[in-house]
Amino acid sequence: MELVKIKGNTYYIPSNTNIGVYVYKNKFCLLIDSGINNTIARKIDEVLKDNNLHPKYIINTHSHIDHCGGNHYFKENYSGTLVYTSEEERVYMENPILHSLISNSGTTPKRLFKTKKPFEVDYTLEYGINKINDEKFEILSLSGHSHEHIGIITPEKVCFLGDSIFSNETLDKYPFPYLFNIEETLKTLNTLRDVDSDYFVISHGKDILNKDELNILIERNIKNIEDTSNTILELLDQPCTKEDILENIIILNDISVDVKEYLLDLCSLSGFLSYLYDLDLIDCSIEDGKLYYFRKQ
Repeated sequence: MELVKIKGNTYYIPSNTNIGVYVYKNKFCLLIDSGINNTIARKIDEVLKDNNLHPKYIINTHSHIDHCGGNHYFKENYSGTLVYTSEEERVYMENPILHSLISNSGTTPKRLFKTKKPFEVDYTLEYGINKINDEKFEILSLSGHSHEHIGIITPEKVCFLGDSIFSNETLDKYPFPYLFNIEETLKTLNTLRDVDSDYFVISHGKDILNKDELNILIERNIKNIEDTSNTILELLDQPCTKEDILENIIILNDISVDVKEYLLDLCSLSGFLSYLYDLDLIDCSIEDGKLYYFRKQ
């Protein structure tokens, strides 16, 4: 891992989940996300120490473990570290069992889902300008991938997008990525066209994007949602259960999944079915104890 300068006092640490770093004049720094666990957080900390930086603040774009899993490490090793996120993501961070409840639609098997220690959040961010240690950061509403996902624009007009948009690498590898709310995702993608920033950082992407590159990626993300929606509609020319639909999506896209990944894919599919149902494109009924979805004529 290394600290890479983007512009001015805004840096990032390339990783499986890219970590934003804003450096203050006194060598305190603000982290945007913290990695998946203590092991990764320790590696992030080594990079910071090599550059004489002291983590003081953390903004979590959302509550998924690969974005806030390192919070405990920094809280425990740097007294007074303050954590910020949005109001609804705070609920999930302070009650991590909610994620497994959603993916399992009820009490979760302990053999599959290890109970995680709650993540303490100190402050809830408002949309618009927020001051942290006398520097102004703009907070954007970018929900869709998670309940109240946020984006952060630093004073140098570098925008950290988290998982609000998927990189080309992600879409190439995972053609059916996790989405919580399809309608909100599309709103977010269209909102990103108007974001006033010079550089854009995606959590799971290799490149820092300029505005033109972001716009191209927005179109690919929208097309991916449209293609998935159309695939589901075609499948629903004949009545299908949710499991039938997911089986076809997995086979058509040659996706390999374990049990936990399957349950997450089922959550994403639920989001698509809700979206199509609200558009009045599909309907559902119960036959012989099974819930079937079908395309409306």
